[in-house]
Amino acid sequence: MVKDEIRVGLIGYGLGGAVFHGPLIAATAGMRLAAVVTRDPARSAQALVDHPGAVVLPTADMLWELAPRLDLVVVASPNRTHAPLAHAALEAGLDVVIDKPLATSAAEGRALVEDARRRGRMLTVFQNRRWDGDFLTVRRLLTGGELGDVVRMEVRSDRWRLVPRAGWKQNPAPEEAGGLLFDLGSHLIDQALLLFGPVSDVYAELDRRRPESQVDDDTFVALAHASGVRSHLWMSTVAAQPGARFRVMGTRAAYVKHGADPQEEALRAGGRPTDPDWGAEPRERWGLLGAADDLRPVPTEPGAYHHFYKAVAAALRDGTPPPVDPMDAVRTLEIIERAREEGQGNTEQRTT
Repeated sequence: MVKDEIRVGLIGYGLGGAVFHGPLIAATAGMRLAAVVTRDPARSAQALVDHPGAVVLPTADMLWELAPRLDLVVVASPNRTHAPLAHAALEAGLDVVIDKPLATSAAEGRALVEDARRRGRMLTVFQNRRWDGDFLTVRRLLTGGELGDVVRMEVRSDRWRLVPRAGWKQNPAPEEAGGLLFDLGSHLIDQALLLFGPVSDVYAELDRRRPESQVDDDTFVALAHASGVRSHLWMSTVAAQPGARFRVMGTRAAYVKHGADPQEEALRAGGRPTDPDWGAEPRERWGLLGAADDLRPVPTEPGAYHHFYKAVAAALRDGTPPPVDPMDAVRTLEIIERAREEGQGNTEQRTT
């Protein structure tokens, strides 16, 4: 077990590192961000402003030299580097958090899980959408039986972004694991598996709608769970009007919720989990529960991304299970691979 203070090295200071991991680590009692790795001069300068007590390094190799002074490494770099950097961290004797996806393939993910097991190190995956307020609300309703037996869940992550952003996520090479299926799909598939269990059948449509796009940017995945539930998952950057974020239909009632969880927007604006009413939604954004005309608003559970690192700290100090079993992430990668195989016939570019 580690000392009272968990010293963290963070690899990558783009959106994931700067907006999510850095602030959440800093907000976790007993954790200290000790080092940040980024080659970008502007990001290096920002990291020093955001975390003045941290040392900023240009390469991960320099981080491994500091391994005796660290306890945990967080990998928030491009997808192709997740597994290699995690293996290197494990070899350096460090526990590891990896931003989703765990790896670029299920086989690569399984090898990584086995490496961590063999070395006796903790490995977990930052599936932060498990702590979205709407998802927590769906779990509460399922536990309470208010929906009856669920027959179908629809989840949408819709955006309106007609010009692709430059960067590695637009690289079509398989080893880059770019595109929406790996990006947003890692979240939505994880949510579906967590709620309804193993999948017996997968159908997918992977399209490139924008003229400049090199990867899937309008994607649909249908999962048939062994439990009998069907999950329909949409992710799009060309949705001029967003659909319901969640639409969960049961034999007694349905739950329909619009609007995204507020935590990402709050983090981008400089908010922190220590702020009053963190993750809470106003009444006008609550979802509706019921059937036909008999509907009532349901309070949204407060979002709680910070619970991830609180659970990581507990795992390192007390030996409790990590917040996300890495084999869950492997199973998500298996579904992604099946979806890519199923959707190969739909990847010819189509413009809106």
